[in-house]
Amino acid sequence: MIEWNEKQLTISENGIMILYLYTPMCGTCQIARKMLTVVNELVQSDIFAVNLNYFPNEAKEMGIESVPCLLVYKDGILKERVYAFQSVGYLHDLLKQYQS
Repeated sequence: MIEWNEKQLTISENGIMILYLYTPMCGTCQIARKMLTVVNELVQSDIFAVNLNYFPNEAKEMGIESVPCLLVYKDGILKERVYAFQSVGYLHDLLKQYQS
């Protein structure tokens, strides 16, 4: 998982972009991160971890209701918005369909 260190939150217009949105003090987010770390190894896709404390305006614009949240974009278009991470198997099945 790659920590988002850019000053702006920019969605790529080309290919697949996976964003894991979290806040550091969220216990559920910490569990979700561990699950995504396992999934990241299996699907071999870049997953960007975005601390929403640094992007409150973008979170509002994107309509984020709660954290953790997983967003999957394809060619700049939102394809998946996941709030219930359920299990490693569920996340793996969800993300492997977007593997290039």
